[in-house]
Amino acid sequence: MEFTLTAKDAGSDARTGFFTTGHGRVETPVFMPVGTVGSVKGVYHRDLVEDVKAEIILGNTYHLYLRPGLDILRKAGGLHRFENWDRPILTDSGGFQVFSLTGIRKITPEGCRFRSHIDGSPHMFTPENNVDTQRVIGSDIMMALDECCPGDASLEYARKSLRLTQAWLERYFKRFCETEPLYGYPQAMFPIIQGCVYPELRKNAVDHAVSLTGGCPGVGGYAIGGLAVGEPTEKMYEMLELVCPILPEGKPRYLMGVGTPANILEGIARGVDMFDCVMPTRNGRNAMIFTWNGVMNLKNAKWKDDFSPLDEAGTSFVDRTYSKAYLHHLFVAKEMFAAMVASEHNLAFYLDLVRKARQHIREGDFASWKDSVVRDVSRRL
Repeated sequence: MEFTLTAKDAGSDARTGFFTTGHGRVETPVFMPVGTVGSVKGVYHRDLVEDVKAEIILGNTYHLYLRPGLDILRKAGGLHRFENWDRPILTDSGGFQVFSLTGIRKITPEGCRFRSHIDGSPHMFTPENNVDTQRVIGSDIMMALDECCPGDASLEYARKSLRLTQAWLERYFKRFCETEPLYGYPQAMFPIIQGCVYPELRKNAVDHAVSLTGGCPGVGGYAIGGLAVGEPTEKMYEMLELVCPILPEGKPRYLMGVGTPANILEGIARGVDMFDCVMPTRNGRNAMIFTWNGVMNLKNAKWKDDFSPLDEAGTSFVDRTYSKAYLHHLFVAKEMFAAMVASEHNLAFYLDLVRKARQHIREGDFASWKDSVVRDVSRRL
């Protein structure tokens, strides 16, 4: 995986470029729609490509491991063939999902024992079998197995958690270097920088990950994890301001699981290149519509007789085809089509957001543009 920087913003740490995988090129900054179990909920692949204009999507190792399972994925020839997606895919290790299984998982130095949320069956992820699992899935970018530390953890807990993540990274990296892709195209891995909200731990995490993996061509970039998990937003920004400048300039930086349109723009301003979040689809299924003018809740009665287009500034065909009043009606009627329309609109908006960000970085006025846009997109309509 090769990464090329093409422009930097003079008034911030924002930058634009592209990386190339075996399934194509991705321009950065990029937002990656989340396709947890092999689909982006409610959106056809055709529309992801032609309307949303997604260049890369996510899958999740925990969910895909449990269902459909590795046997099916291996027989299919990997996730790309199974879901008929010919663009890049990134897979999370499943560490965050296991972390969320409070009460049915146990974390040890060996790995993480957990019970399936589907049928209660026992399983275990280790750094080694997590590499093997992501080899079978066949994603273009693989995330290292880590423990996601709670945002409000004590320094003592966070330090212990980071030591575990670092020990797992050493084993994960060793296994990655010992194994080969299964389907004829390269796979890159990203270490994950943890450390909660403690600067000394974040610095230590960067030093360890870069010294361990920095010379390996198979390491495509670095992920920043353990943010937007309960800590104040300003703390997240502080950690980005600390971590991004000390990560290698020639590798993309991926802020995991973030976030609102304002979070994404503020992350770009601090040097982040890659983002993912379920917010466009999950919130869309609950009638939240993101626009350049602010956020609408289409369940509210104020929209019931607003026959204007869903979003006059939107780029998706749904924005010109359906009215606010019509989508309000669909949500009130609990019609599943409402979730499909809202999800497609929101994803198209998020992709338009980062596309415009790239344009303004190239033009050299990103910082001033960002400040005005953050105010607008954060407004409640």
